[in-house]
Amino acid sequence: MPGTIDERRAALQARFGAWTPRTLGDFLDERAAAFADRPLVITDARTVTYAETAAWAARLADGLATLGAGPGARVGLLMANYLEFVPLKFAVARTGAAAIPFNYLYREDELLYVLRQSRCTVLVTMTGFAGLDHVGMLDRIAPGWETGQAEALPDLRAVVQFPAEGPAREGVLTVDALAGLGDRHPGAADATGVSPGDLGDILYTSGTTGSPKGVMVTHDAVQRTGYASALTRAFEDGRRVLFSLPCYHMFGYVEGLIAAMIAGGAIVPRTAFSAADHFAAIERHRATEILCVPTMTVALLEHPDRRTRDLSSVFALLSGAAPAPVWLWEKVRDELGITEMTTGYGMTECGGAMTMTLPEDGLERHASTVGRPKLAGVAGLRGRGGDLCHYRTIDPLTGEALPEGEEGELVSSGPTHMLGFWEKTEETAAALRDGWVHSGDLGRVGADGYLQLTGRSKELYKSGGELVMPKEVEDLLTRHPRVSQAYAVGVPDDRWGEVGCAWIVAEPGADLDPAELIALCREQLARFKVPRHVFLITAGELPTTPTGKVQKFRLAARAAERLAGRTG
Repeated sequence: MPGTIDERRAALQARFGAWTPRTLGDFLDERAAAFADRPLVITDARTVTYAETAAWAARLADGLATLGAGPGARVGLLMANYLEFVPLKFAVARTGAAAIPFNYLYREDELLYVLRQSRCTVLVTMTGFAGLDHVGMLDRIAPGWETGQAEALPDLRAVVQFPAEGPAREGVLTVDALAGLGDRHPGAADATGVSPGDLGDILYTSGTTGSPKGVMVTHDAVQRTGYASALTRAFEDGRRVLFSLPCYHMFGYVEGLIAAMIAGGAIVPRTAFSAADHFAAIERHRATEILCVPTMTVALLEHPDRRTRDLSSVFALLSGAAPAPVWLWEKVRDELGITEMTTGYGMTECGGAMTMTLPEDGLERHASTVGRPKLAGVAGLRGRGGDLCHYRTIDPLTGEALPEGEEGELVSSGPTHMLGFWEKTEETAAALRDGWVHSGDLGRVGADGYLQLTGRSKELYKSGGELVMPKEVEDLLTRHPRVSQAYAVGVPDDRWGEVGCAWIVAEPGADLDPAELIALCREQLARFKVPRHVFLITAGELPTTPTGKVQKFRLAARAAERLAGRTG
């Protein structure tokens, strides 16, 4: 392991003595000048250097510009973590257009919604992936897409296809042909009028509370977040980050790609997760860090290849998206040999992960908190010790600021926060007020700056005039030995305003009696918190986003329908 944590942080800070805002295109060019021959993207089939990526991105940018990409335009990227995603992403930046990395697992209705709502100008899409036929989907939702004359998508001018799974459509440009088009129009991409504070990305939220919203993020914002990640995680020169988390999400895009580039490092992207593949890639490509969510970490720990593969290169792990217990962190240390662990918290609206535990923190802190505001040094807030952002809590009903340490809705401000939601004025006004992003999450901010999450303010409901926090009910129910998952929601009730309904996933093979669970709640919860109804559901029946988050608003609607059927 190269150097101590303090030494590595000092080296990064010395390299970035002052923060110079730049566009993403300029960022790649600067990194390519500094690390020309170093690998940037490493896959089993091919590795590309910084210099090769910059040259490739320039050709692709010129090709995109001839198709109508430029300042004010929007280029969609329906791409898994293939090597080509990286030069394409920076190519869009070089044109001055906004990049929209779409979730490539969208169903047809979801894909149509985001393409239409974003007013996508040019789309780069895989021909297919994971059993989905993207070309066929376009045929059904937007006939005429091949010629840029789709009535359903009036803003769409051109489509470029990347043959992943399934053949290319004859007569439609491929990514390789796009680069050739750029060769015939050198200099077509002229983004000299684009500034670091301009819109660089539109990243769609996963839609756990309704339709996805496009979060508008600047060129400079993602670079500040990436630098803060590298500094907080104490990147050594040339860190290699392995992940299968998609680059349409801040996790893969910023915590992986942008952060690695800060330290002249490389990414080892995988198009899908499997524990065996991760272990093989660590051994083959000498990855030094893995990005995971807890379910992935468990799968790694349970796979026998952890004992047969050479994992000596990897010493760091970033686990986000959900809390992990102390025992999981202990197993990561003891069975994978990983010595530097971090977890974090954030949201797309803030620019990705805003808080992180430090790799030098104890395991209990990783398990009991989601960290403190990232160390950002010259890229952070002046007057707050170089923190990336500022968190505080407010009363979720009145909006009044609360004393330090008191539970409330978490709100934050900082230089990486969104410009707003794309063409959603009312939603922007509700989420972004006086420079503060309202998270909808409940939590506490300790005197040491570390955050603890306690629930979701958007999921609170009132029963008999009393406020109920679903997480309290869910925590009690999941302690039952035969309960695997629990989701508490509020549904309208003529007498009480709202009453609680709990959806329960049983442990495999377990029998559960809803009356038993209601009785448990009556024993340990105040009367107004006790769910009036308990419904059993299988894990496969849970309504989820394409990224696996449970959509509780759909559970609430389903509960209301079931109750209406009982009384109707």
